[in-house]
Amino acid sequence: MSSKLSISTVESTHSSRVANRNLSWHVAENLFTSFKYAWAGVTYAFRTQRNFRIHVICASLVMMLGSLLHINAVEAAILAVMICLVLVLELLNTALEAVVDLTVEQNYHELAKIAKDCAAGAVLISAIASILVGVILLLPKMLLLFF
Repeated sequence: MSSKLSISTVESTHSSRVANRNLSWHVAENLFTSFKYAWAGVTYAFRTQRNFRIHVICASLVMMLGSLLHINAVEAAILAVMICLVLVLELLNTALEAVVDLTVEQNYHELAKIAKDCAAGAVLISAIASILVGVILLLPKMLLLFF
């Protein structure tokens, strides 16, 4: 009997959470609405995540530097792919952190820490890789300007 009561309590709690978050379960009626939701995620990350803003600023500077150094299309594409990889992983990191926070609420849990740390580590590794690629592609051209 107590198991039925606890299941009922869980279902009631779940129902109230769903009722409070109707828009999060809303399915886009059309492609434009889907893009609007996706852009809302990007703007949320830009407004709330310091590291996302840092990545965007660095990416802009790198692409401007590449333009000034007259990199070719392949080099520009490689830089763009690396930049996008970092930004995508930063967005996934933000999403994972939100889901973990929603799950554990205000409680500490070692598995939540592991999930968040691993996601942040993925961003870190991609950022280091993109820096290495940027140095490999841009440094020789920069040195040619000075020597």
